Amino acid sequence: EVQLVESGGGSVQPGGSLRLSCTTSGFNFGDSDMGWYRQGRGDECEWVSNIRNDERSFYSDAVKGRFTISRENAKNTVDLQMNSLKPEDTAVYYCATLRQENARPGTRLLFRLKVPCRDDYAYWGQGTQVTVSS
Repeated sequence: EVQLVESGGGSVQPGGSLRLSCTTSGFNFGDSDMGWYRQGRGDECEWVSNIRNDERSFYSDAVKGRFTISRENAKNTVDLQMNSLKPEDTAVYYCATLRQENARPGTRLLFRLKVPCRDDYAYWGQGTQVTVSS
């Protein structure tokens, strides 16, 4: 059974930092691309960042330069270091890995910019709340 469990959320003042962690099990973590989404006020989840199995990382324009994603294959974990937090970063943050078994032969699923939260195209954690407020 695939499991993803986020931790590290909380409340912080603008300009502060938080570090989210996602602990995983039940799949080949080292071969998997890992990502973070967030759900703010809307119904959809917004892509935040992802890190490929070759360690290449990608960020949305909204967080580029402030957030850093990292992975530790030996521990099956992926972290999101969030610095210079802004009120608009307030959201529930989800760790996700794509269901590559659903990809067409010879292709690979990519992280979508917006997706219904907990959509079947990925495995999701339960989410962790991040609140940035003075």
